[in-house]
Amino acid sequence: MPLHIHDTLRREKRLFEPRDPNRVTLYVCGPTVYDYAHIGNARPPVVFDVLVRLLRRTYGVDKVIYARNVTDVDDKINQKAAREGVPIGEVTARYEAAYLSDMGLLNVSPPDLAPHVTDYIPAIVDQIQAIVDAGCAYAAEGHVLFDVSSYKSYGALSGRNLDDMIAGARVEVAPYKKNPHDFVLWKPSKTDEPSWPSPWGEGRPGWHIECSAMIEQTLGLPIDIHGGGIDLVFPHHENEIAQGVCAHGHAHDDQAHDEYARYWMHNGFLTVDAEKMSKSIGNVLLLHDLVQAMPGEVVRWALLSAHYRQPLDWNQGLLDQSKKSLDRLYGVVRDAVALLSPEQWANAQIQAKTFVPPVYASDVEDPLEDDLNTPGAIAGLFAIASAVRTQMMDVPRTPDHLKGIALGAASLVEMADLLGVLQETPEDWFLGADVELRAEVEALLDKRTTARAAKDWPEADRIRDRLNALNVVVMDGPEGATWRMMG
Repeated sequence: MPLHIHDTLRREKRLFEPRDPNRVTLYVCGPTVYDYAHIGNARPPVVFDVLVRLLRRTYGVDKVIYARNVTDVDDKINQKAAREGVPIGEVTARYEAAYLSDMGLLNVSPPDLAPHVTDYIPAIVDQIQAIVDAGCAYAAEGHVLFDVSSYKSYGALSGRNLDDMIAGARVEVAPYKKNPHDFVLWKPSKTDEPSWPSPWGEGRPGWHIECSAMIEQTLGLPIDIHGGGIDLVFPHHENEIAQGVCAHGHAHDDQAHDEYARYWMHNGFLTVDAEKMSKSIGNVLLLHDLVQAMPGEVVRWALLSAHYRQPLDWNQGLLDQSKKSLDRLYGVVRDAVALLSPEQWANAQIQAKTFVPPVYASDVEDPLEDDLNTPGAIAGLFAIASAVRTQMMDVPRTPDHLKGIALGAASLVEMADLLGVLQETPEDWFLGADVELRAEVEALLDKRTTARAAKDWPEADRIRDRLNALNVVVMDGPEGATWRMMG
């Protein structure tokens, strides 16, 4: 089926039709690099990584251009650098490197473009000037502010009425603002803060204008899809549209928003044990810690276990179930490979790269093409796994039968790639241990062999109990003992 996505602006599921099928463009708001990302920050890059994988499978790898920005100038960055007594570039480089490393452990593919705000200051200044020239922004006391009353469709994305917003305004009203909801495009920098020259004095850009300028510079307008978390709908994305449209003189056009982005996608909130993440509660979970404590694929699977537009509650039960689900799929691949020669398995993997039987492909592609229904795609992976498991139970195993098993298992791996999972070999997955654990297990097995040879059964039992505590399964064979993690 063709791809349909829910468009936040139109509040309905729509057939996806790119402006140019040979150049499909996607922009997702990326990290502000002043600290480690929390688990909620990981949901958008994982969700939209699945979308990019699907788009590339549909249109071709070289036909999709994915941009994810890096905000490397911000109040929080300035504060962190001031506390540490270092330039902001030192702070941003440190946490951007950590972010990219953590994304790599989640199997999130790097974007094609990663524009940094500090590289686009001249373009940002130019866009602000264009908005001023269009009569949609004004300078006041070193600031440049967007005049929300100048844009006819302000509030369309979020469904907010401007008159109601102004009447019920609870925002801080600076004396130089015409309207309470006018927002900053440019502001003066404080002493010792980073600053750049502009027609309105030394300063730095406001948050919203950064994305508008970088989108136009890197992808051109209009882009096909703009994505991000639901928390960005207002004010960030609402303001992005207003700026991008008014910079080109479309402030009074009814369909002006189509000149900025053709589709808007937003993922839902993430809670922890049914509570909103909050430093005051003390339940902020850092992604950097999670991916050190468990396989990144488990974290990724958990993030994809709910439909992207729905809320997701993060808890230990979710992680345990995610690990069990992956163990089950890896187990099918492991058992299938055990029946095959290395050549049979290699040939099946090559074949699956170019041809997955439609009955298998549709199990995963159809749900993903229905507004990125990842729970449905996960069910599809289990359907493929069950079919392969059934084939493995049939005897006798003829050459054609083995080919079917091989292609089924290879198809499972290939279709799982759309979700960014089953990226390891089954052997590595079930060992699943760090270097220190592997060394301990190997040492225990050596001691076990010695104890059994000496008929020191109490020592052998002690070693067995220790291996059980480590979740290690020992398999004795004619050539000695082998082991794997329980799964």
